[in-house]
Parts: sequence; C-alpha cells; structure tokens
Amino acid sequence: MRYASLVFLTVISFHWVFSYFNEAYGRATSFQSISSHFRGGTTAKTDPIPPEYIEDNDTLAFDRRANATFVVLARNSDLENTVRSIRRMEDRFNRVHQYPYVILNEEPFTDVFKERVSNVITSSVEYGLIPKEHWYQPDWIDEKKATASRKKMEQDGVIYGGEPDVHFHCDVNFDPFLYMEDHNKVYGFTITMYEFRKTIPTLWGHVRDFIKLHPEYVAEDNAMGFLSEDGGQTYNLCHFWSNFEIADMNFWRGEAYTAFFDYLESKGGFYYERWGDAPVHSIAAALFARKDQIHFFDEIGYEHSPYTHCPRSKETWKQGRCGCNQRTSFDYDGYSCLSKWDRLMES
Repeated sequence: MRYASLVFLTVISFHWVFSYFNEAYGRATSFQSISSHFRGGTTAKTDPIPPEYIEDNDTLAFDRRANATFVVLARNSDLENTVRSIRRMEDRFNRVHQYPYVILNEEPFTDVFKERVSNVITSSVEYGLIPKEHWYQPDWIDEKKATASRKKMEQDGVIYGGEPDVHFHCDVNFDPFLYMEDHNKVYGFTITMYEFRKTIPTLWGHVRDFIKLHPEYVAEDNAMGFLSEDGGQTYNLCHFWSNFEIADMNFWRGEAYTAFFDYLESKGGFYYERWGDAPVHSIAAALFARKDQIHFFDEIGYEHSPYTHCPRSKETWKQGRCGCNQRTSFDYDGYSCLSKWDRLMES
C-alpha cells in the first residue's frame, strides 16, 4: 500500500482542538478574519485537477486504481460517528472506487462495532490492533514531569481530544489517489491553520538542530517559506490539518522522515509538551519534499467541526453538488494559513 488517506482521528488525537485564547483569539477576531466573511474570501490560486481525471457519472467501470487505502483510528466508543463518517465517504466517493479500509484501535474491536461499520462499507475492511509499545509512552519518560506538563497545559486552556465525525460536502468526482500517484505528489491537504504555540514551545529548536545534523535530507525547492517568514530562524506555526490528509507511505517510511521522527521521539516533546502529528507531518513534508509535491485539494469539500473547507470555484462547487456554504469556508479566515501557501506557490 503506497497512498493512505487519514480522514479523521479520535479522542486521542493531540492536535486538532485549539483554545481560542491569546494569539488564537487575536487571529480569529482580526479585521482580515471578520472582513473575509463579508467579501467571500480571496480566490485561492489552486492547481486544479486536469479534465482527464474528472468522471461524468458514477456508474463507470474503472480499469485503473492506485495502491491506496483509507486509514481510520477509532475506539469502540466512537461507533456512531465512525459509521456516519464512513457512510459519507462511501456516498461521496468510495462506492464507485472501492478502495479498502484499515481501521485501528488500541484494544480489540467489538463484534457490534465491526458489524455496524462493515455494513456501510462497499469495499473490503481490515480491523487492526495497535501494539502496546506503539500506543503508550516509552518507559524512559519521566511520568511526574509529563503529568505536571499536562496539568500546566490544562491550566493554560490547552485542550486535548476530538471526535471522529467528519462531513464530505461534495461528490469527489475524480480519483485523488491516482492523481497523486501520476503526478509524483507525496502529500495532499484541504485545510491549513496555525498551531497553538503553547503546545510546541521547543519543537522548532529541535527541527533546526536536526537540519544542521542532516542537511542532506532537506529537499531543493522545498516549502520552508510556508513554515517561516525568516528563512527558518523561527516557526510561524502554520501546518496542514492532518484530520484529512492523503500521504505517500513511501515518504513516511523513507530514510528522511524515519530519522526525523526518531530524533524528535528521543527529545520527549510528544509527552512533555503536546507535539501532534499535524505540525510534525507538515514540517517533514515541507522540508523533505519539493513544494510541488504537496497538493491543495480545493475540489474536496471537507468539514471537521469547527472548520470547513468549501471549494472556491462556483463551477467546482456545482459540479461536485456541494452542500457547503462558500462564503463561510475557513480558507481565508484569520486563523487559516492558506494565504501563505498561495504566496509560496505563486513565487
């Protein structure tokens, strides 16, 4: 399996919910944020899907399929939202394309969970058990220090968790997996935003140290300009929201990302701070891949409350039979980083 789409995360997700205090509140209530809702936002400069990939009906037989799967992280208690989310994916895309699912949990799924979820899936599905050593923190972590850190973040308004309930607002009338495979893309996203600074106070310092140790991993024509306004001296907190991501597993399994992750793991920030998969994935993709290997899927209408991406083009919105409101799309909200991505891709 080469490409994987992670379409939602569960209550153990570390990155997606933000506190609306301090810097976040300032961005969300900025003039840019408020005015964008009146003018409908600025049209993003996107890399549209070529016409040859667009399907004009949902009864076509497809003779080509990418080596791809959907990866879902869920608990037994997430049953209702998991069923709803997968059913939406099936209705909008997968009942035609028939890509398989891999659903993972840290404990065995119940028979009821598997029966209910399997009933809404038109393709194959495998239920996996995450090994204990992959789920729990390693023994060398100082639990007293980690507990104190979590309590401090709680006092500071940092919130953990989320629900695996997502909406796909548009028909996906093309195959994003095939498009990425054919065009040598390694990462695809629909929403980008700022991380909460208090969750990653030391992350960027360790990223800079890793780059100094391994300059050979940094790609030419990378997306550092999306992450930093000063050539990498500081991190502007922008990241791709990994509640929905399409990623090339060859990239995640590759030498650069493996060395990067192992280095970060050794620093303890996943446990003493709240380093999440979103900034870590984003930084890795932005530095170790070329910027043209990262793709913004404007065509995919996606919502994980409280944020929604709705296609900017009226033609795309109509073609996808989208139910989302274009004027309230998060794309150019004051807390969104999409304008920074636009500027990088225009440069």
